[in-house]
Amino acid sequence: MVIKRGFRTLAPATQAELRRIAVAMVRAGKTRVEAAATVGVNRRFVGQWVKVAAQGGEAVLAGRRRGRRPGEQKALSAAQEEGLRYLIARGCPDQFGLSFALWTRQAVRALIARETGVWLTLPVVGRYLRAWGFTAQRPARRATERQDEAVRAWLENTYPAIARKAKAHGCEIQWADETGLSSRANYGRSFAPRGHTPVIRRPGKRFSQSMISSLTNQGKLRFMIYEGAIKAPIFLNFLQRLVREAARKLFVIVDNLPVHRAHRVTAWVQDHADQIELFYLPSPACRGRLYAPEHNPDEFLNNDLKQAMARRRTPRDKAALKSGLTSYMRSLQRCPAKVRAFFQAPTVRYAA
Repeated sequence: MVIKRGFRTLAPATQAELRRIAVAMVRAGKTRVEAAATVGVNRRFVGQWVKVAAQGGEAVLAGRRRGRRPGEQKALSAAQEEGLRYLIARGCPDQFGLSFALWTRQAVRALIARETGVWLTLPVVGRYLRAWGFTAQRPARRATERQDEAVRAWLENTYPAIARKAKAHGCEIQWADETGLSSRANYGRSFAPRGHTPVIRRPGKRFSQSMISSLTNQGKLRFMIYEGAIKAPIFLNFLQRLVREAARKLFVIVDNLPVHRAHRVTAWVQDHADQIELFYLPSPACRGRLYAPEHNPDEFLNNDLKQAMARRRTPRDKAALKSGLTSYMRSLQRCPAKVRAFFQAPTVRYAA
């Protein structure tokens, strides 16, 4: 009985067995037509099988994998792929003269076309990116004024020298920074049904509250709440409070905000050099602000504060905002272990 079947749809092992059956039938005296009808193929295939079996033995009847082998007939060579991976990992598209801000599939396609002359469809570009181990991610922001060499020098040389000096003279290192809370800001996230954005009811009148804080890798936390923007008298008042409460000399690390370098501040620090010394985080000389905030442990405290306030009841007025801020900061002061945890993030572990 002749069984009709799609030979190519069969498993490779089944195909190999049918080839051996057809060859064995021909060798036993059957015609090629009979053997072909038995296994369900055209007789010319049986003739080919008999020929290759006579030349190479029955082992060749097992066949070989059809289609392209891995890497065969790819649009890009291995060397081209390696070069493209290096460029994408090295920087953003606009750094290489492309009119894109992020590495989208369109941007990668444009880079491939420019570097290799090969134009690929977007699905193919996506497959290349997956094969290279690239995934779509939310990029971290970096200021264009950031000086990576200055940041590297701070991490490798400047701060280690400060730490050695503090240890040698028995000084305490404190990290200080300012932050503010606003009634208009949305700091956290809230679960809601898909497609239904949650709504937070807030007072129409805007109000805010400012704060300066300092912390140590031993879990000590100090803070002061003030009104409006930071000014030299406010910052000086905070330093004076730190000195009054300190049992030993302080090394206070701040960013290069102009207020921190105000004449009345530096003059007072010089007059109290036996009690306090200021150190400044790296920043561009032209602007005077810190462009590596991820290396300041106090930034992690500020982020924790904002996330915590977002989880609390929405303040209805400025007094409620100030009360909530004070309450949370005092609770942090009673949790030195949590304050120490702010020094465990990879970017600030050097200061732990």
